[in-house]
Amino acid sequence: MTPTADGSKRQLELLAPAKNADYGIEAIRHGADAVYIGGPAFGARHNAGNSVQDIARLAQFAHQYHAQVFVALNTILMDDELDAAKQLIWDLYDAGVDALIIQDMGVLQLDLPPIAMHASTQMDNRTPEKAVFLEQVGFSQVVLARELNLAQIKQVADSTSMKLEYFIHGALCVSYSGLCNLSHAYSNRSANRGECSQMCRLPCNLSTREGDVLAENQHLLSLKDNNQTDNLEALIDAGVTSFKIEGRLKDITYLKNVTAHYRQQLDAIIDKRQDLEAISHGRSEFNFTPDPDKSFNRGKTDYFVNQRTQSIEHFSSPKFIGEKVGRIKRLGKDFIEIDPQDAGKDIVFNNGDGLCYFVEHFETQRLSDDKLAGVRVNRADGNLLFFNEMPKGLKPGVMMFRNFDHKFELALNKDSAKRKIAVDALLTDTPSGLALTMSDHHGFTATVELNCDKEPANDQAKTAANLKKQLAKLGATDFVLHQANIQTEQMWFLPAAQINELRRAAIEKLTANRLAGYQRPLRGEYDASAAFPQKSLSFLSNVANEQARSFYEQHGVIQIEDTYEKNKILHDAPLMVTKHCLRFSFNLCPKEVEGIKAEPMFLDVGKDQLKLVFDCQKCEMMIVGKNQMVKHAE
Repeated sequence: MTPTADGSKRQLELLAPAKNADYGIEAIRHGADAVYIGGPAFGARHNAGNSVQDIARLAQFAHQYHAQVFVALNTILMDDELDAAKQLIWDLYDAGVDALIIQDMGVLQLDLPPIAMHASTQMDNRTPEKAVFLEQVGFSQVVLARELNLAQIKQVADSTSMKLEYFIHGALCVSYSGLCNLSHAYSNRSANRGECSQMCRLPCNLSTREGDVLAENQHLLSLKDNNQTDNLEALIDAGVTSFKIEGRLKDITYLKNVTAHYRQQLDAIIDKRQDLEAISHGRSEFNFTPDPDKSFNRGKTDYFVNQRTQSIEHFSSPKFIGEKVGRIKRLGKDFIEIDPQDAGKDIVFNNGDGLCYFVEHFETQRLSDDKLAGVRVNRADGNLLFFNEMPKGLKPGVMMFRNFDHKFELALNKDSAKRKIAVDALLTDTPSGLALTMSDHHGFTATVELNCDKEPANDQAKTAANLKKQLAKLGATDFVLHQANIQTEQMWFLPAAQINELRRAAIEKLTANRLAGYQRPLRGEYDASAAFPQKSLSFLSNVANEQARSFYEQHGVIQIEDTYEKNKILHDAPLMVTKHCLRFSFNLCPKEVEGIKAEPMFLDVGKDQLKLVFDCQKCEMMIVGKNQMVKHAE
């Protein structure tokens, strides 16, 4: 690709999660172009709320780098919550927030500030027709369904000028986002209201209609984690411009490590191409080597980006197993020796490392989550690992994994990154002294003058070198000197204190000019005549309030069911729609195996039984509560 016809470049955005304002600040330091964070209410991560004041602090920091702050206001809203949501949106706008991520179309009916709107993945954004409509009603960015492949993403990109946002890392929800009511049905905790109980991560049994048991005590709805490291350039070429990391509930070391990893990956692509640039300003330097395998993950998959593939699931455990370090070679009274041959890379063990391993379930010879055991290394001597207490279940041949690299975690718990904006300095003469101009590479500049007596320097070359050295002392500021030019009549003798004051004043003015020149994105125009691509909406469209109902009716929808949370009784309702297919996982796909029929199957999760129904034409699986009546109606 080459730059666009007007010479502009495509701007790429690395979007990182923020549990709180301090996490968001670290994400930006580690290279994020934008962060998304929960506000005090109405976010899809119930336990990740933040005050408006803290979000304002984050926005102030972000805007120094022309990075952006998005607030996730992406739950469905009940009628009695709309006024509070409206007031919160105004408060967030006044706090400097750049955009809202929303699910509920009722929000668009409110009296709102001109804040940009992003369509949450909870809206189930899969088609070009849906994207076109979203743009017509004022959205400027759309979070695509994780299940889309490259060709489907390209189709959406060709249909709209909106920015396309796509998840590139982190936990995968097994359901199409927004199409899951499993949690609410069995625990009265609605995923659409930010309270998902993650029932899909529990162990379960799988059986056929005839009662044949195919799997026992396995995490059959638990997927590996998303990792699109190898597909970033293909995603760019398909039209993605915003690369989203999942994890608003993850810890700070995960945030730093994963953000830094993708910053390096995207920068490498940007550096080799003339048609791309980062949307924010500054480059990050790291005091560690990013490695996403060392942070929480359930294994990795690129999901459906390259069509359906084997092994997207993680049946053995929903926990972080970590990196493979090798098999046990021998055991002593208080130690084991590791044979690293199966690790696939050099492993250096540290005192304090955390290891885990699977203990065999001797009755069935199957692995189950309750048999995942862990141990902390007291002392490491090469491949000899000593413990304070010898754990049970160890024997030669057992594969060991490291899920806590003590040395790596220590590095990440310190100051681990600096982000600097390159500037050029120009020193010139004025009639009464000198002027210093500081300019960044994004069109911002600041000039300050110093009235002083000018005396010729005795050593012109030495003075020039000292001047450039003083101008480069940008220390704890956001800036780093790229080059210094001295265009004075000759080298003047100047006390270091005067140069330092001139430099500080120029940087302060440049910082102020950059903040004053920052412009928040604009809200898209609203087209009242836009037609929604469907004429009827089932409960899966999550219409929870009268404003949302009115919105869809204004745009041509005729029949609208209440959201699952408001329905009284639903017989044989799909509680989840997913592209993950257990028939495919167990080599029972009618498209792959001749003579196989797509008959229903059954999942036993604790005391509950779920029916699996397969739509082979769409390549989808639906989970239905057997003879199910929603519990919240009881």
